[in-house]
Formats: sequence, C-alpha cells, structure tokens
Amino acid sequence: MKKLVFASVLFMSVFFAHAQVSVNINIGTPPNWGPQGYDDSRYYYLPDIDIYYDVAQSQYIYDNNGRWVRERRLPAKYRQYDLYSGYKVVLNDYKGDAPYSYHSRHRASYPKGYHGTPQKTRGEKPAKKNKSHGNQKHDNRDKNNSKKQSNKDHGSHNDRH
Repeated sequence: MKKLVFASVLFMSVFFAHAQVSVNINIGTPPNWGPQGYDDSRYYYLPDIDIYYDVAQSQYIYDNNGRWVRERRLPAKYRQYDLYSGYKVVLNDYKGDAPYSYHSRHRASYPKGYHGTPQKTRGEKPAKKNKSHGNQKHDNRDKNNSKKQSNKDHGSHNDRH
C-alpha cells in the first residue's frame, strides 16, 4: 500500500512539475512603446510602416527586396518613425516563427493609417534631448543680449544716485 501511495505522489509531482514548466514561458519583455495589456503577445504588426516586431527576440521583421529579414533596429528609412504614436496590431492568433506568412492578410486587414481601439503604451515616451539643448543655447544668447542692452540703457543715463 505504501508503494502505491509513494508511486501516486511521485506521478503527481512529475505531472505538476511538467505542467508548471509548460505554462511558465518567458517570451521576452515588451518594449515601452508596446501596447499596454498585451504582455503575453509575441508579435505586433505596425501597419504604418508595414513591419512586424517580435517581442521574444526584440527584433523587427521586414521585407527587404523580397527577402524577410530580422534586425534589432528599424530600417534606416523608418528610424524617424514614432513607435509610441503609431498603431500596433497585436497578433494573438499566431504562434509560429514567421508572422509574415500571413502578410497579405495583415496588409489587407490593417492598411497604412489603420487605427483600431485606442491604445496606451506600456511606458512614457522619452523626451527629446536635442530640442531642449538647442533652445537653451538660444535662450542664453537672448539673456546675454538683454543684459547688454540693459547695461547700455543704464550707461546712457546720467542719473547719479
């Protein structure tokens, strides 16, 4: 009887251990520009630029002269594209490694400019560094010019205190 109980406990522990391993799949951390509420999704389709994003691999997938390529960066012609504002179609129904096998369907269903339900991004959009730096230089020049002008005005008065 003890052997039967031991075998049952052993079988159940192996079964539950296997179930836990198959359930806990870490597919990668979604980017901050990804849509909120879809942490378990592997692919996004970006209709504005006709590119896929693989969350698990942190790679963009796009057609390069008839050949699908994977890169960690957007292609040069889309590097100015605002990933935070652009719409992301979350592909929950695809589980393979080649979402582009349904590219014709995705492109027809989600044309450039497509916007479905409103999306919030997972993180805040980073502030632009160059813009504030450029304005700061300009503001300093204006302040210096104002001080010079103010000194000229004071110098031209003959009032003595």
